[in-house]
Amino acid sequence: MNIKDLLHETYTAITANKVRSGLTMLGIVIGIGSVIGMISIGQGAQQSIQTSIESIGSNLILVMPGQSRGVSGPVSSGRGSAQSLTLEDSEVIQSDVNGVRAVAPEVDSRYQITAKDKNTNTQVIGTTNNYTSVRNLEIDSGYFFTNEQNRNFSKVAVLGTTTRDDLFGEGAEAVGKQIKINGILFTVIGITASKGGTGFGDQDDRVFIPLSTAQRFLIGNSYLSTINIQVQDSNSMTQVQTEVTNILLKRHKIKDPALADFSTMNQADIVSTASSVTGTFTILLGAIASISLLVGGIGIMNMMLTSVTERTREIGLRKAIGATKSDISKQFLVESIMLTFLGGLFGIILGWGISILVGKLFSVTTVVSLSSVLLAFGVSAGIGIVFGYYPARRAAKLNPIEALRYE
Repeated sequence: MNIKDLLHETYTAITANKVRSGLTMLGIVIGIGSVIGMISIGQGAQQSIQTSIESIGSNLILVMPGQSRGVSGPVSSGRGSAQSLTLEDSEVIQSDVNGVRAVAPEVDSRYQITAKDKNTNTQVIGTTNNYTSVRNLEIDSGYFFTNEQNRNFSKVAVLGTTTRDDLFGEGAEAVGKQIKINGILFTVIGITASKGGTGFGDQDDRVFIPLSTAQRFLIGNSYLSTINIQVQDSNSMTQVQTEVTNILLKRHKIKDPALADFSTMNQADIVSTASSVTGTFTILLGAIASISLLVGGIGIMNMMLTSVTERTREIGLRKAIGATKSDISKQFLVESIMLTFLGGLFGIILGWGISILVGKLFSVTTVVSLSSVLLAFGVSAGIGIVFGYYPARRAAKLNPIEALRYE
């Protein structure tokens, strides 16, 4: 049997019972569509998180009070709860560590912000003028506070766009107006440019004030929540991180690094960790969705077995006029593969539609990659072979005489 005859017989067999063939393919369509849709959501989340992390700064190292020493060994204390980093630490890092471009010390905490009859609860960050360059923060209107205002404990504030919208209305002119942070009056001097999204390090829903002002009037102490370090180039990240660790260990009089009362993390570590988590999440989503593929494959096998039974006399007649076991086996195997191939094709379209719909309805990033499409085609072809093999073998093994007698 040549390829043309084989394809013709396959087409005839599939279209002979269109409803049954369509329902059989439906399982594969739903399975492939679900897998592509779930993987696109997972990959979209991974891309969104990575973009958000990269937007918080370039070549960034974060130093945080991450470990407090206990009697029985190091005890983790959440970010900001330990008090071990000081402004002097950041100044030493700026002056003594090679490869550092800029340093921005930071304190942060949530406060109630009010403006006339409106209020919001958001993160207030006390920092220095270097913060704009270290954390890639741009000003849309007004200006960021100066070093002079920091030295003078000025009560001035720069609002993120989300905070501005919550307090004064969307797109309102807020520069020059006054707000109260924890009951203390501040004058708005600038609005940051929107970065969009609400991912890691979202800077739209923030209020920025001078570090000295935050420490004196809000925090009530001289400790820092974070020291943000911008490295001159990515190749120096590891070297700078090591030097920063050694200097702080020496300053804090800690001999054993395992007992450090601070922790350092570079941007590459954050991206790697986030990618690992979202990658696992994507695999989990794909695995859950692939269960429907298994169900679809069983449906293909069930239909092909039914088809073998219905076409027993046809098989016997073909064998009687010279068809070999290989010819019969190929016929049913190709039918199975064709069903799953068509199901996979429509499944890819469905998966693409799911990713677009989810993206629009829930305002999330979805990514349909070429690898997921190729995986879908490969899986659908594999299902056709695996679940079509047994029915094809069964058809090929039928005794022609008994098949011709079958009623």
